[in-house]
Amino acid sequence: MRRRKSTIFFVVFGICLIIFAIALQVGWILLNLQQIVLLVLGIIFFAAIITGLILNMIFLVREIRRNEQQNAFLNAMTHELKTPIASIRLYLETVKTRDLTDEKRNEFYDIMLSDSDRLLNTVEQVLQASRTREKSRELHYSEVNIAELVNESARIIRSRYNLEPDIIEIGEIDPSIAVTGDESELRTVFANLFDNSVKYSGDEVGITVRVRARAAGWVDIHVKDKGIGIAANEIGRVFKRFYRIPNETTSRKKGTGLGLHIVESIVGKHGGKVFVKSRGAGSGTTFTVRLPVSKVPYISDKGDVADG
Repeated sequence: MRRRKSTIFFVVFGICLIIFAIALQVGWILLNLQQIVLLVLGIIFFAAIITGLILNMIFLVREIRRNEQQNAFLNAMTHELKTPIASIRLYLETVKTRDLTDEKRNEFYDIMLSDSDRLLNTVEQVLQASRTREKSRELHYSEVNIAELVNESARIIRSRYNLEPDIIEIGEIDPSIAVTGDESELRTVFANLFDNSVKYSGDEVGITVRVRARAAGWVDIHVKDKGIGIAANEIGRVFKRFYRIPNETTSRKKGTGLGLHIVESIVGKHGGKVFVKSRGAGSGTTFTVRLPVSKVPYISDKGDVADG
């Protein structure tokens, strides 16, 4: 609330300065119509003042928004790190101080392993976000099979959330489709997309994956969920670093605001693009990753896929 008041104050202050500068300049011009040289210099000086004020306001608003996003990230990170650590400590103390059956002890071990995986995933996500900003970082390229990549990423998410196999429905994928890229980085892309779909699926978790080879040497991987959806005015912001959609539903979800930023960064480094579509709240979301292929099946004029 305090930051919002600060933003409003500086915006109003900037507008008042602009109005004052305009009034001052117009008055000066009216008093000096015959002094052409001074008039031209005054106009140039006036334009410089207005430009500086506008740039200052833009910079100020951006800085306030960036600070708000970073504060939200720090709060989310604190929660993401503190919660599993507190849980692991609690179960360790229980195992240490109480006489438990083997079945109960194994159950506690499984919970602690799950919490440690969550903790490790959070740390890896932050490190991954840092690595994506390193322009000089080298990728380890190899030929990556799309079918194997998607299935392995889905397996990771099923294990992380203890999901039934049919929760992530993967359509038939031609085994000959492959891309040239860093397998670990590309696995992170789809693991993040699946993770995002699970977290924002609401009561009914359902993810559909479809892969379609395009005639121009590209492959599209569509990840569709039945989740809370994205409003039209938020779609252009979801890939920004630290950004989380500001509503009641997303505020209750765990996350750092880095997942989709990492997705876009990695896909861009591989020469691809990522798109997002949603019809709004409650309508689900479809993410499409488009990558250049190294091996692609022959596509006939009728759209049928056959081995080339």
